[in-house]
Amino acid sequence: MSEETTDTRRALLEVDDVTIKFGGLTALDGVTFDIKEGEILGLIGPNGAGKTTCFNVMTGVYQATSGQVRFAGSPLAKMQRHQITKLGIARTFQNIRLFKTMTALENVMVGADAHSKVGVLNALFRTPRHRRTESAAIEEARELLKFVGVGGRADELAANLSYGDQRRLEIARALATKPKLLCLDEPAAGFNPAEKQRLMELIRKVRDRGYTVLLIEHDMRLVMGVTDRIVVLEFGRKIAEGTPAEVRENPAVIAAYLGVEEDDDDAAS
Repeated sequence: MSEETTDTRRALLEVDDVTIKFGGLTALDGVTFDIKEGEILGLIGPNGAGKTTCFNVMTGVYQATSGQVRFAGSPLAKMQRHQITKLGIARTFQNIRLFKTMTALENVMVGADAHSKVGVLNALFRTPRHRRTESAAIEEARELLKFVGVGGRADELAANLSYGDQRRLEIARALATKPKLLCLDEPAAGFNPAEKQRLMELIRKVRDRGYTVLLIEHDMRLVMGVTDRIVVLEFGRKIAEGTPAEVRENPAVIAAYLGVEEDDDDAAS
């Protein structure tokens, strides 16, 4: 994607001079960046850089001490997490959070409930409207499972799925909320190289379907291979922003993060 094309896109999410303090600790210090519609943005940095804290303020887990986060022009301050989900932001987690005793299909249906308009009485008495809505939701859930690559395991308990399939199921459940922005928190954690390649392909498919993607990930080969732009944090501050090629050559990034990571990857390969 050319820089000119990226610059003409509307900012879907804006992080504007956000600072977060926990007691005497400053976890984020005046961080500013945006996410353009239709792009894959990587948010990277060493351990303790503030990536997950930034992620959490975007999704309503934390409130900023100062500064503002806006989504499609709407400030997110004081919004509840379910309100942010309905607004159009969905996320996955570093540690998989599925309903293990429910089937894969049922897990995705839980995500679909976020935008259900069927009232309690319709559900209680299983009215024709409820049955139509439920049938459509089941069909949509099966399609999402197929989309992420676990369509053949829809009726299996989530606990019985492989680790990789559980990760993909979590993405399907997030997509079931009909988000405009999908936030992926370390989705490749625990993956082998083949699974990481499949994940890269899935992330591109998600973007090509019309979603905007925010990716927090330690695997630098994956980040460099799939993102359009990258924002780099260190000690709670933004130290770089640009295309993968620009970030790769940035001396501050090499010193803070990439040099160490590349050596680690080479040693492990």
